[in-house]
Order: sequence, then structure tokens, then C-alpha cells
Amino acid sequence: MIDYIVGNLWLIWAIIMFGCLILELSSGDFFVTCFAIGALIAMGASFIVPFWAQVLVWAVCSVLSIWFIRPKLLRRLHAGGEERLSNADALIGRIGIVIAPISPGHSGYVKVDGDEWKAVAEIPETIEQGSKVEIISRDSIIVTVRVI
Repeated sequence: MIDYIVGNLWLIWAIIMFGCLILELSSGDFFVTCFAIGALIAMGASFIVPFWAQVLVWAVCSVLSIWFIRPKLLRRLHAGGEERLSNADALIGRIGIVIAPISPGHSGYVKVDGDEWKAVAEIPETIEQGSKVEIISRDSIIVTVRVI
């Protein structure tokens, strides 16, 4: 068994690489990906150099990846700016259909992408069922809409 492992060190580096990539799925900051890159290069080196040199190649390449590759990956990920709206905040600007009439002083319901939201009108007017509306703001679980 030991002879097999020593003769196939590339397999150990492949396991380390895939393990790092799986761990990266839970973090998403490309830090662990740099160790996977180092393991990939060490896997190639395993056919040429002894184990101690492979570990050195892995460490050096991982650090170099953190310094040079990670910043480029992060810039690419955050190309749209630092503010990335998600969940309910991403509703603003979306178009929905009124499924329960919205009358002055009362709320109704709007359907947006299959989800129903409690809604109030921007100005005191009645918005009939079936009208298309745009979401202009959100306060907790209540959205403010205007007719488009």
C-alpha cells in the first residue's frame, strides 16, 4: 500500500486539489482555490521531483496564487460594484402584477416572479387587479408600488 502511494503521489495531490475546491464552495472568497491551484501544480511536479520538493512547490505556488491570482478573481467577481442586492432588496425596480386590489389607506397584494408581496400604492389611488406595477421601495415585508 505504501509503495502504491509513493509511486502515485499525483493521486494525493489530486485529492487535495478536489478537497480544496469542495471547501471553496462553502466560502466563495477564492482563498482556498489558491491552495487548489498550488496542488494542481504540485501534481504536475510529482512526476519530476521528490516529495519534499512537491510540498515546497505547493506552498510557493499557493502563496503566489494568493498574491497574484486571487485579487484578479475577486475583481472579476465584484465587477458590478460592492453593493450586490439580494433577496428582498433586489425587488426594487422589478415589475409585478396586482393580484388583490390596492386602495387608498389599505394594502393589496402584488405577484413578482411567482412570489406574493403585500403592497401599498405610492400615491393615494386605487390600483385594480391585473394592473402592472413597478416596485419603488420596500419597508420590511411591504412593498410600495406605482402603476406603469
